[in-house]
Amino acid sequence: MNPMVEAFAAFLGFLGWIMVGVALPNRYWRESSVDGNVITTSTIYENLWMSCATDSTGVHNCRDFPSLLALNGYIQASRALMIASIVFGTFGLVASLVGMQCSKVCGENYVLKGRIAAIGGVFFLLQGLCTMIAVSWYAANITQEFFNELYLGTKYEIGQGLYIGWSSAVLAICGGSCLLCACKLNSPSEKISYPYQPASRGHVLSTVATSQSAPSNYNRNAYV
Repeated sequence: MNPMVEAFAAFLGFLGWIMVGVALPNRYWRESSVDGNVITTSTIYENLWMSCATDSTGVHNCRDFPSLLALNGYIQASRALMIASIVFGTFGLVASLVGMQCSKVCGENYVLKGRIAAIGGVFFLLQGLCTMIAVSWYAANITQEFFNELYLGTKYEIGQGLYIGWSSAVLAICGGSCLLCACKLNSPSEKISYPYQPASRGHVLSTVATSQSAPSNYNRNAYV
């Protein structure tokens, strides 16, 4: 594996993992402005864990969601996917660091290191896919409610937390793809092939002649 490609892919995966950690607690997953006069104008914003509001005077009030079971299904699924994304990213980061050629782990067994790096690439891909599904699912519900004329609740718009999540997913997918492609193209062959060399005709004939000329005691009469 090219060390430069390996280091670049690990760096992309690391950036994606950091940005997942930034996107998950970000409060601005969706936001809405309630217009009124100067005093009553307020901004409402939410994420996966809490709902907040701020007025024109700059006072913020936040409250956690009271019950997990009372939440919408897509919010619960987005929570689980984002947490799984952080876990996959942690495993991918560790595997990619262990599988680097410059690391002292596993000695100089580059075949094993290549396998470990490939596993790290798979974990980075899983991280990116989980993040992409969670963020896109959440954004799809925002747009569905926003353009639904029959929806009477508060209509939100896409917040900055979702854009951070999308960027994280793209970085993780690119890093995992680079690791997998580099391991697939440049991994050394584990099996050594030996070419078949048939025996020459003269060697076969000499072997047959030697076997025929050798004396055999089994053809003699033992009683004579």
